[in-house]
Amino acid sequence: MSDTRRTAATPSHDSHNAVVTGQFGPQASAYLTSANHAQGADLEQLASIARAHARAQVLDLGCGAGHVSFFTAPHVARVVAYDLSADMLGVVAGEAAKRGLQNIDTQLGAAESLPFDDASFDLVFSRYSAHHWADVGAALREMRRVLKPGGRVAICDVASTGQPLFDTYLQAVEVLRDTSHVRDYSTGEWLTMAAGAGFSVASVTPRSLELDFKTWTTRMRTPEPMQVAIRALQTAMADSVREHFRIQDDGSFTLDTVTLELIAG
Repeated sequence: MSDTRRTAATPSHDSHNAVVTGQFGPQASAYLTSANHAQGADLEQLASIARAHARAQVLDLGCGAGHVSFFTAPHVARVVAYDLSADMLGVVAGEAAKRGLQNIDTQLGAAESLPFDDASFDLVFSRYSAHHWADVGAALREMRRVLKPGGRVAICDVASTGQPLFDTYLQAVEVLRDTSHVRDYSTGEWLTMAAGAGFSVASVTPRSLELDFKTWTTRMRTPEPMQVAIRALQTAMADSVREHFRIQDDGSFTLDTVTLELIAG
């Protein structure tokens, strides 16, 4: 197995990864049934890409409960569902069996250090995972390594606007809700990191995501004091913040998201 360019995990990455698995393992089943994760125009976009590559080997990076794998597996040769959480992978394997999707395999590991040979995949998909990664640049370089020349990446994630006031609020509520959160990046930051990893850009698709506050916090088992802090922050911020995120009286709000389709050079 070729690993000449693989990024070694650092102690700080290992520490963070332990937080991620601690947060998501107990909630694996909740993510399988989450409406926000089980549907959406971004999932349809990934399925469309898969349909155009019928013989593809696909890596679902940070697969969570496996929705990307389930959407794409009927259209391709094979999907590897890859995640830090063994509990999540157990949910994926069980649900794949129920759906009769025999071309989904599971693999445990971190985004920054992929246990795959160079040029192993035609497509790499990742949805709502990258904001948990300790080193997005390293993960992008690993994606580039395991992709065949001309292979494609599609990344869907929450996006920062790049405006300091909105960004400060966004990162604050994200980490209060989920201590495994690292960062939501702006589209500009994504494009810079992608170029640095050797990708060209095929498309950039902005979208929005409506979130119910109670469902959002319950899914992550956010402690009550953290929920109170988020609600206090929502109330204390400037009107422009409340207007941009469409913060409602019950705390529900809307986030910006982006789907980037990249091509390996």
